[in-house]
Amino acid sequence: MEWQCTGLRWPEERGGPVLGWRKGREVRGSVLAYGSAFGFRAEGVRGCAGARGNACPVGAVVPARSTGGRCPECGRLDRAHSVAADTIPDDPRTYRVYLAWFGPAMVKVGITAEERGAARLREQGAVVFSWLGRGPLMAARRAEELLRAALGVPDRIPYARKRAERARLPGAEERAGEVAELYGRAVALDGGGWPEALERLPFEAVDHAGIFGIGAGAEAGDGDRDGGLVRVVTGLVGGGAVAGRLVAAAGPDLHLETAADGAVVVDTRLMTGWALAAAGPGAGVSVPTTGVGGGVSQDGLF
Repeated sequence: MEWQCTGLRWPEERGGPVLGWRKGREVRGSVLAYGSAFGFRAEGVRGCAGARGNACPVGAVVPARSTGGRCPECGRLDRAHSVAADTIPDDPRTYRVYLAWFGPAMVKVGITAEERGAARLREQGAVVFSWLGRGPLMAARRAEELLRAALGVPDRIPYARKRAERARLPGAEERAGEVAELYGRAVALDGGGWPEALERLPFEAVDHAGIFGIGAGAEAGDGDRDGGLVRVVTGLVGGGAVAGRLVAAAGPDLHLETAADGAVVVDTRLMTGWALAAAGPGAGVSVPTTGVGGGVSQDGLF
């Protein structure tokens, strides 16, 4: 049995990204460092990632372009136990409501278990966020629905939009300002439908640009300070490689600078289920890609 990739995690408040691996019930993580060489070659076929920590019972093969990385049965099982599916209304944990900023005029409201801290925000690629309140699950859910309607913000944003905006972020002050304005409108609803069981939390703009290594918040010499994402990997193929220098990461994405192919981003959700072998920087990019704006720049192995 080979080690299969399980995608990118952000386990620590001030830590960097960790690439996960699983072999049977054994798991491990590889801490990634900006500025270092990063490369892999996909081997064999892509297997279903399973559900809830269990292997797929039928060992299904999944499509290369699936960001879920699961067969239909395992996908249904995994979602059946998620908060997003509203199947566990009696969850006793404390939840937090947040506003997350991904780019100009691109803010969403959401909830996450308090015990997870801000991990969920980093997993989504939120550049800036602020907590709004904390309390029982159903109170947090009611507040989420109220704020979506009152503020005119969604609870989901297509990931392609987040990625496109990430290459041209405004300054930190402007980023925080947009979140602050929406926070003010949100707390003004107190008494106008705000659940009594939800404790309001003070405004604090938490900026992840430095942790991600992107935009003006990145430390000098680190990260993808100039943006310039040109191509996005759309799926892996057996024998295909992706290799370069890791310059940034955000949400599930790794940003690579390659000598021959320029700036490339790979969504690690497309890596789940593959057995991956190391590949040197000279391997370049030999998998299907598309331009950030949707223009096809490479159709497959070359």
